Amino acid sequence: MQEQPPYLFDPGDEHISVIADPDGAVIDVAVRGVWAASLNPVVSRTLRKCLAGNPAGIVFDLSGIEDPEPASVPTWLGAVRATAVAEPAARFAVCLPPGSPRLGREGGDDLPIHTTLAEAHAALAQQQSPGEFVRLSLPPAASSPGVARDLIGGACQDWDMSTLLLPARAVMSELVTNAVEHAGTRIDVAVSRRGTTLHIAVRDRDPRLPRVLDLAPVRAGLPLDERGRGLRVVHADSTAWGALPTADGKLVWATVRDRAGQPRRW
Repeated sequence: MQEQPPYLFDPGDEHISVIADPDGAVIDVAVRGVWAASLNPVVSRTLRKCLAGNPAGIVFDLSGIEDPEPASVPTWLGAVRATAVAEPAARFAVCLPPGSPRLGREGGDDLPIHTTLAEAHAALAQQQSPGEFVRLSLPPAASSPGVARDLIGGACQDWDMSTLLLPARAVMSELVTNAVEHAGTRIDVAVSRRGTTLHIAVRDRDPRLPRVLDLAPVRAGLPLDERGRGLRVVHADSTAWGALPTADGKLVWATVRDRAGQPRRW
């Protein structure tokens, strides 16, 4: 069985929870409990997983953290630097209630602090360039993968990204097909241009995260009914892919960029 991708989140983590917005453009990371030095590598791993999906912004919600020292400031300043040097760069914000003035004061001007999540999201939205997204809502129907492939075709043409057309169409087709077959719910698709990368996000209302399955043998009389290949195609034709919980289900994302003649990943 193929190794599971490293960008799947466990929503039951004791100290950290991660929730993506409907497009995967902004990711909320909530950190709670008493701060300890052992949480620093946990935050760093979580941040790397978030940045792998090329989000437009990341919000760290620190309203549930206990850090009177405050010892966690270097961690948040490091997160600011990591998002700034990502390719493409992501925007960063911290949600910190007024009752935690010392943490905010120690962070200085380098820590973009907002008192509520709504305020943090609004600040990130003001910095977002218009025309970066195309979106589509689809039923769980057999025709939906083809409609989603057409969306990719239009986006690649409009954004002059023709070299990404074939791999992006293949990735989109498999993600939507999986949502149709395994979730059976309404599907929301978003495609965005982030630098030279195409970001694909497919959201459904089933909270179960995807897994790469063993290849199933072809059933007699059904030579085209191959099972277990969908996410292998996603892995082969994308630069990275993963999944995030959302408020009402999950979001599966993939990034596609020009490999300049490099072979597909298998």
